[in-house]
Amino acid sequence: MSDSNKNSKQLSNTEQDKLWGGRFSESTDAFVEAFTASINFDKRLYKHDIAGSKAHAKMLNKVGILTDNELSEIEAGLDKIISDIENDQFEWSVALEDIHMNIEARLTDKIGITGKKLHTGRSRNDQIATDIRLWLREQIDLVCGEITRLQKGLLDIAEREAATILPGFTHLQVAQPITFGHHMLAWYEMLVRDHERMQDCRKRVNIMPLGAAALAGTTYPIDRKYTAELLGFECPSNNSLDSVSDRDFAIEFISAASIIMMHLSRFSEELVLWTSAQFNFIDLPDRFCTGSSIMPQKKNPDVPELVRGKTGRVYGDLLSLLTLMKSQPLAYNKDNQEDKEPLFDTVDTLLGSLRAYADMMPHIKTKKDNMRAAAMQGFSTATDLADYLVGKDMPFRDAHEVVGKAVSYGVETEKDLSEMTLEELQQFSKVITDDVFEVLTLEGSVAARDHIGGTAPNQIRARVKDAKNSNKQLQ
Repeated sequence: MSDSNKNSKQLSNTEQDKLWGGRFSESTDAFVEAFTASINFDKRLYKHDIAGSKAHAKMLNKVGILTDNELSEIEAGLDKIISDIENDQFEWSVALEDIHMNIEARLTDKIGITGKKLHTGRSRNDQIATDIRLWLREQIDLVCGEITRLQKGLLDIAEREAATILPGFTHLQVAQPITFGHHMLAWYEMLVRDHERMQDCRKRVNIMPLGAAALAGTTYPIDRKYTAELLGFECPSNNSLDSVSDRDFAIEFISAASIIMMHLSRFSEELVLWTSAQFNFIDLPDRFCTGSSIMPQKKNPDVPELVRGKTGRVYGDLLSLLTLMKSQPLAYNKDNQEDKEPLFDTVDTLLGSLRAYADMMPHIKTKKDNMRAAAMQGFSTATDLADYLVGKDMPFRDAHEVVGKAVSYGVETEKDLSEMTLEELQQFSKVITDDVFEVLTLEGSVAARDHIGGTAPNQIRARVKDAKNSNKQLQ
């Protein structure tokens, strides 16, 4: 037998003291022990694990399973463990597998046999499900805070740039003139939906699985409603099998996060385009850009590019979790240990991306002259001319054909519609008169879209005011 195999057969004191070790006659293989351990990533749940343990202990005291003195010992011991962890005086053990066993073993070391009573009426299965929900509920609140911060920045830009004209695009071709404020409000509305999805997801996260125990509940006279109240959950879960095996809430969160990242990626694509020399619509603050090691003139929009790239990893996290759950029978399976890393990665990526955008957006600078010049290209007021002809009682399809011919003439002569003389325009329709030039200006075009949701500057200002009035956090 090799030395490594001999070592794997030897029982250390820690291995002998595994909290589930009574059934086993030999120690866990050293590789298997490391392979199956989750402590390297689930230790970030320590606050939530201890919060759940404190609430569970209070409930056990309420129903007469723990004495007042035992409850006090447990609470004091858990407080000391938090202090040790936060002061980097807690030694995490792979041999103890996970966050729960590490904390429980340390608690027993500190307070003795009373520490062994804490696990009465619960299992690691319902414990980890509770920890994740407590943690994710907190993270959703942070995500919503960052979304709100970004929304506020967009509203401020929209108000400031309510009359700044740039071309609106379809198929990345110049379509119609719009205002930059209108464009920022389009991004804002995406985030409104994102915020609503996160708040809706939070409702389903905020259900307490603790008390489901391993899968069937427990024979002890626990008070799950009391525990839920202590932990701020809306209510206890209704089925113990589902409680320990459900990860829908995590999948739903990552799905909502994927949509947010998709939106941020779309924002990023436009910012990358707008900062390019070919567009040159905006300038990003230097602190959100980097240079080139070989080309001294370069100013690269790295933050938007990186956010665009990070979107893919969140999509991957969603697919990982969906695949993880797709073939699992009820109830808990070890597969579920793989739920945390994709979830943690999604939260870290999403919060970082939102923070970068919330910090960056208020400081972008618009290059109004360049935007306006671009809006003058591509016959962006062609639809306005068609609408003008309809206003002169011409059927829309006929008006469409007339304007198409005028545009064709403009391509040949390299003239925008607004640059043509009245005589030039009248060769396509005699109903055109001097008043046509009022609608062919960029300002006239955007001002004419004066309705809810339109690009008219006064509509932009009205929407900003309404948004801020309806949410004090946006003021």
